[in-house]
Amino acid sequence: MSASFPSPPRLSASHRELEQLESGRTRLYLVRHGELTTSQEWRYVGHSDVDMTEEGVAQMQRIAHYLQHEGIQRIICSDLRRTFHAACVIGAVLGIQPQPDPAFRELNLGRWEGMTRDEIIACFPEAFEERNRSIATYRIEGGESFLEVQARVMPRLDVIRRNYCGENILIVAHGGVNRVIICTVLGLSLEHLARIDQAYGCLNVIDFFDDSPVIRLLNFVPRT
Repeated sequence: MSASFPSPPRLSASHRELEQLESGRTRLYLVRHGELTTSQEWRYVGHSDVDMTEEGVAQMQRIAHYLQHEGIQRIICSDLRRTFHAACVIGAVLGIQPQPDPAFRELNLGRWEGMTRDEIIACFPEAFEERNRSIATYRIEGGESFLEVQARVMPRLDVIRRNYCGENILIVAHGGVNRVIICTVLGLSLEHLARIDQAYGCLNVIDFFDDSPVIRLLNFVPRT
């Protein structure tokens, strides 16, 4: 049974934070796309171009409703179908056209693309165990490691922060990408990324004051 949580209060700034705002706070709203058509199968999709279910679309509509008064100025998303669709649902409510960016694609799963968890364990049992032991550095054959994801995502995020300093930016990405961003912001090794939950349709909020990030909200799922 899933727990039901009340909506958090709207994010507000203290006197000190208002002073920091004047020097260029950039706020990142980081969203994971909604439920997928493959979700019930525990299928590893990575770069595969699958789409959201009706519930996944509804999750994005709830995110859009929650964000409609947050003053978001631009939407950037992974260029895969599920994230672009999610960004378009939100953008239709906010009146913003999403900008697809391949740097925010999910982890490339190589030979494991499209396989279920059980199929991977049956076909690649040793590789599956090795990846669990070395989640940050293990590269699936034909794919990439989470360290490589970090190497393509974080420099691009830094460019966006510099180009749009002081703005409220929404990025719609994937569970793996979001975990990489959050781990990096917290100064954690990517070996800990599985400890960070990212539910379908969740919202994270990160404020950047120059190079000093502050996480304001983590893995929040609006219910209405």
